[in-house]
Amino acid sequence: MRPLICFLLLLLASQVLHGGEVEIVSAEAEREGDGYRFHVTLRHADSGWEHYANVWRVLGPDGTLLGERILYHPHVDEQPFTRSLSGVRIPPGTDYVEIEAGDSVHGASPGRWRLGLTR
Repeated sequence: MRPLICFLLLLLASQVLHGGEVEIVSAEAEREGDGYRFHVTLRHADSGWEHYANVWRVLGPDGTLLGERILYHPHVDEQPFTRSLSGVRIPPGTDYVEIEAGDSVHGASPGRWRLGLTR
């Protein structure tokens, strides 16, 4: 039984240390005056203040930062969760943006969500 306990502790430690990347579950954009309002749903294994999803960004096709939503607290018991950002100005001629998310330990996750825009 001792090897099983060691294996389980090692597995648990690797999950705590790695914690997983922030997953973008969905993203929507709606026209709002001169800009856009974005609604982004994230999933992350938030474990508390020491490790949680803490940001998502709207990036132009060339990687230019167009908007950023800071998440000021962990969402341990609220997964997945959706937050919005208003007033994001999109340059003329931009057909799509990319959504990027990150956490307080690993920074930006490599996976991005490509979101087409309606003008």
